[in-house]
Amino acid sequence: MQREDILGATLQLLEIQGIASTSLERVAERVNYPVEELSLFWPDKEALLYDALRYLSQQIDIWRRQLMLNSELTPQQKLLARYTALTECVRNHRYPGCLFIAACTFFPDPDHPLHQLADQQKRASHDFTHELLTTLDVDDPAMVAKQMDLVLEGCLSRLLVNRSQADVDTAHRLAEDILHFAQCRKGGALT
Repeated sequence: MQREDILGATLQLLEIQGIASTSLERVAERVNYPVEELSLFWPDKEALLYDALRYLSQQIDIWRRQLMLNSELTPQQKLLARYTALTECVRNHRYPGCLFIAACTFFPDPDHPLHQLADQQKRASHDFTHELLTTLDVDDPAMVAKQMDLVLEGCLSRLLVNRSQADVDTAHRLAEDILHFAQCRKGGALT
């Protein structure tokens, strides 16, 4: 059994059942692997959760890097690609929500390593958005990046609750509108 397979199965359980219902026993059952063997690598649920979210963070970073290097996509398409990815998740009956925020809620101590991991992921998301907005030369890219990140966070939160493609579609449209508005403002159309 590969480490990545176990972490991937853990992430799927987290998406389906949430943090409170995910346990070493449930992960072992899902991957058909003895819980005693898993315990050698992850002594408790918290260790497994941290490792799974660190793995998710790495996967997201790789996805963002590949997206940035994709010369076939415009910066606008790269900015909105998150919604295409979320649509694919919903199509596959996966509702990722924001597992980083969910973990912070489950472990509320702000000094907990999961908070640091969540903060790192949120900063990386903002930096990705800001970099693309800067290449587009929009008006106030820092503010627009914050607006777009808030829309994405709202979409992820609603996915956890509603599990609805309509929320992804609405967030996608809103992100498009924010981007177009920022481009118009820079061009002087809204002054």
